Amino acid sequence: MSTDTLETVDLQNGLTCSIPASSPLAKLLKSQRTWHGPDALQRQRILRDAKTVAIVGASPNPARSSYFVATYLAQSSDYELYFVNPNATEILGRPVYKSLADLPVVPDIVDVFRKGSDIPSVIDEALAIGAKTVWVQLGIWNQEAAEYGESKGLTVVMDRCMKVEHARFHGGLHLLGFDTGVISSRKGALR
Repeated sequence: MSTDTLETVDLQNGLTCSIPASSPLAKLLKSQRTWHGPDALQRQRILRDAKTVAIVGASPNPARSSYFVATYLAQSSDYELYFVNPNATEILGRPVYKSLADLPVVPDIVDVFRKGSDIPSVIDEALAIGAKTVWVQLGIWNQEAAEYGESKGLTVVMDRCMKVEHARFHGGLHLLGFDTGVISSRKGALR
């Protein structure tokens, strides 16, 4: 029998379990994400209360996810949108700003399409202008930056698509992420 000490680990689903501290599973779980951010009701409230959104890393390229999200938000929400990209001048017929500091308003949400290593500088910019929420897009993760932002009073949403969450809370989410215009509980209603 092993004399290895047991370690209690927190799982992402909120449960805990005890496992040998030196086991490969314990090492894997230690490397897993431990930061959670706002829950679904809090995210819904953030989206409902927001009036202005700045998209950092917005792209004029229709093949980029930031362009797709911007198009959706422009067509399916009442948000006042601002685009931030130092290398672009116009997106969707709107002016593009070089930085968050150049915006004419303080956005309620700073939606970020930048790599994980860029998130700390975006959080610093958001703090400098007085933004309250930084929303880091799906697939982008920087736990230390999220924890830092929260410690400075920011609300941080990370690794979630604002378009998907907005559609989810407003009844416009289809399996592929497109609004079908059909609401039905019947199988096969979407034909």
